[in-house]
Amino acid sequence: MEILQIAAAVLAPPLCAACGRSCRLGAVVCTRCGRRLAAAEPLLSKGPPGLDRAWSSASHEGVARNLVTALKFRRLLPVADLMADRIQWLAPAHMLSGSIVPVPAAPPRLRRRGFDPAAELAGALAERLGAPLEPCLSRRGGRRQVGKRRAERIGHPPQIHSAGTPPRSVILIDDVLTTGATLTACAKALRVNGAIRIVAVTFARRL
Repeated sequence: MEILQIAAAVLAPPLCAACGRSCRLGAVVCTRCGRRLAAAEPLLSKGPPGLDRAWSSASHEGVARNLVTALKFRRLLPVADLMADRIQWLAPAHMLSGSIVPVPAAPPRLRRRGFDPAAELAGALAERLGAPLEPCLSRRGGRRQVGKRRAERIGHPPQIHSAGTPPRSVILIDDVLTTGATLTACAKALRVNGAIRIVAVTFARRL
């Protein structure tokens, strides 16, 4: 089997999820993109209203942006593992303490894609941390946030609901933090139902 895999890699070498160039067998990104991602600085802030803190592994540009696109729109699921690895390596310990709750996708997008990028990332991170994974949030309506202006996003936040009693300490997981409107809606639903501490961890943040 290993010989067949090597032969296949020679005939059709794996392609970098970020730039599309050839990369080594088993790698998600090429060496050049890996170095560029490694050089990206994490971002820590108080975060959007309703959160105690927000941390992102990189700004939403360059390789990080390309990887978000690869996961979200090209269905390259191994990218979620790379994102989870980076978060595990770089995030401060206090940001990774609690139960992991993925930010829910809108039902129409979930049906169209057949998967939820935030859920894939949350599952990969929970596995690495040995943390509880509690997908206790749901989202109603199909308003598309991508492409909207900041004022529209903040003025028309998604409808987020919590099923049952959420964890007291929550790590909200999403692929990208943009205006923070969705994270604020998630935090509101969680706090109304009993959550005490809520931090957000995302792979990228749009500045």
